Amino acid sequence: MKELLLSGDRRALAKAITLVESQKPEHQKDAQKLLSSIMPYTGKSFRLGVSGPPGVGKSTFIEGFGTYIIEEKNKKVAVLAVDPSSPISGGSLLADKTRMEKLSLSEKAFVRPSPSSGALGGVANKTRECMFLCEAAGFDFIIIETVGVGQSEYEVANMVDFFATLMLPNAGDEIQGIKKGLLELADAILVNKWDGELKQAAEIAAQHYKNALAILHKTTNWITPIHLCSSIEKQGFDAIYNSLTKYQELNKQNANFQKKRLQQNKLWFESLVHKAFLSFVNSKFKESWEKLSKEVEQQKKSPYEAMNELFQLMGLDNT
Repeated sequence: MKELLLSGDRRALAKAITLVESQKPEHQKDAQKLLSSIMPYTGKSFRLGVSGPPGVGKSTFIEGFGTYIIEEKNKKVAVLAVDPSSPISGGSLLADKTRMEKLSLSEKAFVRPSPSSGALGGVANKTRECMFLCEAAGFDFIIIETVGVGQSEYEVANMVDFFATLMLPNAGDEIQGIKKGLLELADAILVNKWDGELKQAAEIAAQHYKNALAILHKTTNWITPIHLCSSIEKQGFDAIYNSLTKYQELNKQNANFQKKRLQQNKLWFESLVHKAFLSFVNSKFKESWEKLSKEVEQQKKSPYEAMNELFQLMGLDNT
């Protein structure tokens, strides 16, 4: 599988992602071996995260912008689109491949929808691993579309080079209520639907976002641009792409680009350790875990007492 993956075979890439996303222990071992073997071939792509509220047109924008990158810049584009899973059945609509029909048919594109499966941060559990597989397969541009339904966007911001937020062309109360944290995270604000009857509203909204950003004191030397775009009329893509290029060049000059990626690797390691520890506790100390959880829930023990008791059972000193 490794050789086919490195050759850019899209079927091999799809199989590799399926292997990585599998919850079966035997598959996870094979997935870890594969990921370790392909890591030297990763890191050459540009990683773009795209977020935004439901109805803003993320999928339409990504298809339009992805097609633009392929046709105008002659680059290969991979899209990892995360669909919200049902909290009841765990199922997911996985409709992004249908919504991105033109992009999906391109030989220079790869579109992979994945269920969020309850993962927080607007991304799937294995989005980062899937991104590395796409890089090993030779894709120049990786676009990660987040769920965008109110969860923290820090997770996706901590795995991409550039984090763009799509916003609706609404002025007034909607803009006043925008989260400060989201503005601070965004490397660019993209006001979508800059066309038809909404064109003037989009321009007014862009000015409001510009005013809002002016009162924030970001510690970086990057001034967050506000871009107007129309996914339907294919307008604004040149300016957006130029911002991505300028951002990359600026951060490579001052070494922040590589520094950010190294920091992201550290956060990935910490996240894996956290998940592995919880999985270990839940499997090896299941009865004690459930008993202590119940006692905490019924206020028979404080969370600290329960934690210390669990650590003692595991033979760990938490003092």
